[in-house]
Amino acid sequence: MVSCSKERLQEKIQTFSTFGDTGNKGITRLCFTEPNLKAREEFTSRCKALGMEVKTDDLGNIYATLKGTEDLPAISMGSHLDSVIKGGNYDGVLGVLTGLEVAETIVKENIKTRHPITVIVWTNEEGSRFPPAMMSSGILAGKFDEETMMASKDKDGVTFKEALEASGYKGDRANRLNDKEYKAFFELHIEQGPVLETEKMDVAVVEGVVGMVNYEIKTRGQANHAGTIPMPMRKDALYAMTWIIEYLHDELSKLDSKLVYTTGEFSGAPNVHTVIPDHVRITLDSRHQDPEVIKQVVEVIKRIPEVVRECPVAYREQWARDTVDFKADMVDIVEAGAKAYNYSYKRMYSGAGHDAQYIADMIPSTMIFVPSISGFSHCEDETTPFDQCWKGCNVLLQSVLTLDQQ
Repeated sequence: MVSCSKERLQEKIQTFSTFGDTGNKGITRLCFTEPNLKAREEFTSRCKALGMEVKTDDLGNIYATLKGTEDLPAISMGSHLDSVIKGGNYDGVLGVLTGLEVAETIVKENIKTRHPITVIVWTNEEGSRFPPAMMSSGILAGKFDEETMMASKDKDGVTFKEALEASGYKGDRANRLNDKEYKAFFELHIEQGPVLETEKMDVAVVEGVVGMVNYEIKTRGQANHAGTIPMPMRKDALYAMTWIIEYLHDELSKLDSKLVYTTGEFSGAPNVHTVIPDHVRITLDSRHQDPEVIKQVVEVIKRIPEVVRECPVAYREQWARDTVDFKADMVDIVEAGAKAYNYSYKRMYSGAGHDAQYIADMIPSTMIFVPSISGFSHCEDETTPFDQCWKGCNVLLQSVLTLDQQ
């Protein structure tokens, strides 16, 4: 049975790690910055060298295609090349490079496929420069308003539209992924969690992406002098928020053991050491596969008292997403690929969001996970051993070839 080249894949990973190198094992490769453009240029150059046709759509997504022997829709795979600030060398990019290695293996081994084979680079998946995350796939799937996304600004006031037009990668709207020209989509990704490593699994067969809800919660107090106001007379917004955080964690811990929840953002005002805080804001991110559990989370939030420790409380849903179940026969194809190489595997749902969850609304899609050492991701310590990257790449290759023959 044919396998990808571990040496070629390792070379790809090492080469792309130079684009945005932080000097501390990681990368900063924000959307349409110079390091990101260099990575895109390297990708397109390698694809053209393999004889692939390369085109872009009007969002800057790149589609590199090997011709098939029949007039059939393309089987696609890929991920993204942008990163978070001081991110790692595997998140996103590994899905692109394993896709590229699968294409190179098909060329080098002279494998004839019935369907065209396409490797896709999605634009602005991380949303680190231009929020939100998964912007371009979200636009394609109708999740985001395109005009609003074009107006998204970075910290310097540059809009996504301006950066896109200056990048040289804005192509034709007609080149967008659609259900007529594309048959399916595979996305290989690092797990970004510790489960596969802990359970000593080679790969994960990903069944879907868990649903989630994100709430903003605020307390309003009264700013005043830290040295002159007696404690019983204070309206301390931070003191009130500490009760709310403890309440949320206590109550949510009573729900399903697979529920995860995070008070991720925190801000307070006036944030002066001699002033009682008068305004505090947090966010609560909660994720679970079962929508009924997410409903229970919302009920917990709604039970927060209107006034806590003399401070009024307000909350609102910022955004939410439903659980996405990948198409069963696509998941089965990946499982068969893992079995074909005798790799250890488990079925699981992704706790993190990925482009595949949006693309799944357009064409049949699924994902393959490889282990993340210590579960590290979105940081410079993010690591997946080359051997495990290669195993995931082989499963991707076999999955593509199996689907091609069906």
